[in-house]
Amino acid sequence: MAYHYTDSGLDNVWIENGYTIHKTPYGEGISIQDTEGLHRAIGAWLIDLPKPLNGAELRFIRLEMELTQRDLGSIIGAEEQAVRRWEKARDKHINGSADRLLRGLYSEYVNGDGSLRRMVDRLATLNEVGRVNVRFCETDKGWLPHGCADAA
Repeated sequence: MAYHYTDSGLDNVWIENGYTIHKTPYGEGISIQDTEGLHRAIGAWLIDLPKPLNGAELRFIRLEMELTQRDLGSIIGAEEQAVRRWEKARDKHINGSADRLLRGLYSEYVNGDGSLRRMVDRLATLNEVGRVNVRFCETDKGWLPHGCADAA
């Protein structure tokens, strides 16, 4: 018999095995083997779905990456309030660009080297930098910024 796994925060997840039902003084209890592995599998399934993510799925992925709403908003270029609204509207699709970026971030969180996250963090600081002048010089390695001393 499948168990409706509502502890994930998702209404559509059932597990077929990998759990044990036991009696407690308060009623029936359940123990799940390898909860971490189950959550990785759920996350991988979510980012591979050919449909836009909804608020409940966003929340699941955010919590798996151990991010606050503020942190996630900062990473994807949205206000904390926007993340909160998306999560509250559990069944509504989130913003398309946020959806795509979140999928990439989660995939890299689980399988990657952190380069996407570093790039996104760097891009998030773009508004904090004023005008910057740059000089390019042609070198034996091609055109390089700040490479004029090497070109001589």
